[in-house]
Amino acid sequence: MNRRKKIKQLLEAHAKKANAKLAPKNKPKYICKADRLKLAAEAEAAQDASVSTESV
Repeated sequence: MNRRKKIKQLLEAHAKKANAKLAPKNKPKYICKADRLKLAAEAEAAQDASVSTESV
């Protein structure tokens, strides 16, 4: 029983590593909430500036 359990553990570990290799690696980088708010504010300011120059 013990030997069977060890073999099963090894096979599961190898399968897990193989699945990890196949997983997508181009996951988007995490941006913290403060940076997201800052970027949104900058984008809004840029959009307001472009709207005001178009209306003149």
